[in-house]
Amino acid sequence: MSKERTRDRLLYLLKTRGQQTTSTLARKLSLTPMAVRLHLQQLEDEGLLESSNEPQRIGRPRQAWSLTAAGHKRFPEGYGDLAVDLILEAKRQFGSTAVDSLLASRMKKQTATYRQHMPAADAPLVKRLRALAKLRSEDGYMVEITQHSDGSFSLIENHCPVCAAAMICIGLCSTELQMFEELLGRDVSIERLEHVLNDDRRCTYRISQHQPSA
Repeated sequence: MSKERTRDRLLYLLKTRGQQTTSTLARKLSLTPMAVRLHLQQLEDEGLLESSNEPQRIGRPRQAWSLTAAGHKRFPEGYGDLAVDLILEAKRQFGSTAVDSLLASRMKKQTATYRQHMPAADAPLVKRLRALAKLRSEDGYMVEITQHSDGSFSLIENHCPVCAAAMICIGLCSTELQMFEELLGRDVSIERLEHVLNDDRRCTYRISQHQPSA
């Protein structure tokens, strides 16, 4: 594995899995801890990673690694600066109501585009979720789906390509939630558990299917 590919995989693992120890990263990459540590230290020197001590019940604390703000920026943000400038200028010239109207129009258009690639409304929920995850990942959100023992699911967005714009326009996030509700159907409930704008590492949604009435 080349040096650049190893670095890219390390950054990807820390982006999608959060804080990790050297030994865990080495195991996932099938490399020695010493080899991985050299890459990690180089990425730390470049300001892309930071380390902290992870306490253990027995023995010395283990060193754990996570992305810095600069590390997160290595993943594309979809013309973030341009989007921010346009939103701020639209607010200045036309007011917040006009911006809300634009966001609603954008959501309807994106929903219609996604709907063309979604299965039927009565398809199994897991099939609908996988289709939505594929569409969102193609748009840069690095989505994964996990199923829980109670039958509910988590839809996890490991990256937000519009984060910079969302920071100054909360409406982007509310229209996203509304779009999920429309695409997944009336037989599901959606709750946002983690939110990047609340300083969480990612956005996570808990999705449950309503049980039919007896």
